[in-house]
Amino acid sequence: MPPSTGRHRSTRTLSIAAAVACAAGAGGVYLGLTTGGARAASTTVTVSTAAQLEEAVRNATAGTVIQVRGGTYHPSATLKSSANGTASAPITLRAYGGEKVRIDGSRLPPGSWLAAIAGDHWTVQDLAFVNSPAQGFVATSSVGGVFRNLVTADNGDSGFTLRGDGTTGNLVQNLDSHGNHDPAGHGRNADGIAVKFGSGTGNRITGARLYGNADDGLDLWQFSSPVTIEHSWAFGNGGNRWKDTAFDGNGNGFELGGGGASVAHVVTGNAAWGNTRHGFTENSNTGAVALNRNTAYANAGRGFSFATGTARLGGNLAAGDKGGAAKLGPSAASAGNTWDSGITTPSFRSTDAAGAYGARRADGSLPRTTFLTTGSTTIGSTMD
Repeated sequence: MPPSTGRHRSTRTLSIAAAVACAAGAGGVYLGLTTGGARAASTTVTVSTAAQLEEAVRNATAGTVIQVRGGTYHPSATLKSSANGTASAPITLRAYGGEKVRIDGSRLPPGSWLAAIAGDHWTVQDLAFVNSPAQGFVATSSVGGVFRNLVTADNGDSGFTLRGDGTTGNLVQNLDSHGNHDPAGHGRNADGIAVKFGSGTGNRITGARLYGNADDGLDLWQFSSPVTIEHSWAFGNGGNRWKDTAFDGNGNGFELGGGGASVAHVVTGNAAWGNTRHGFTENSNTGAVALNRNTAYANAGRGFSFATGTARLGGNLAAGDKGGAAKLGPSAASAGNTWDSGITTPSFRSTDAAGAYGARRADGSLPRTTFLTTGSTTIGSTMD
């Protein structure tokens, strides 16, 4: 079953013996130890088996660095921790060097999450979380997390999730999340990235590539604080490639609310194309969502759907969306967008999306492409 949804704060320290045992038992190298009060062991652990990985995550404290050697890992239980790092001594979980690591949940019990963090100041990077029976990676009420260069794919619910009150100051950078599908919900819940059912300021998503998910690319359902989304792509979401006869996925690229929350999210420099519903939608969010220099192309619904709220839209581009470029309510403000009077829609350099699936750059940023670029300095995403 999934871990508890509540937040459990605790201060945990390792004794000298326990810290050494953790490092040795996980096949790692013990680098140093600070003692006294609530100061935690400073430990580097290098793991090469699933059992070692589970133990290292379970025993992590502030300053712990867990390095995972290349290969595929099949945990027997959810990788779970409620330990807190600090701003100066985060808990780090990362691939060893440039090695490729897949953490595969296909052997977990039904309903299990693959990874669940309920602590502050975690840095998780350069890992793939795949084939979970339910959510791929979940951070609950986390503060100051850095989640960088991750892949969450083919999980049984949303790929990557931030949730819970007190979710504050987290960075999700260069995430690839694709192919996530919840069979139990017939696709209605599995998003590429979900920031849901919570609150907290300073959360930022940048450089994400969210595609082929059963429900939405990004979903901000019932998250009551502003989230910044920038330089991210959502495409091909909502298609029933699982041949589910009761399929119920939405298929929005960027779903920017829902469930009664009124929030002024900030959405800049993103692109949505080929989704089975809208490219960008308020989803009943009545807040003053700010959308600037985004591009919607060839979505089955509208490019931009903001019919009920107080959204502010400027410099956005919509083209080829079957439901029309935009539907805006009387309280929305629109200026300098391609559907506004006197604005000329610039021509795309390319409408071939093949390059969007290419390898990321060496630093993890989105691949270089001419797809949906125009050269304009005022309208539409720059696609980088």
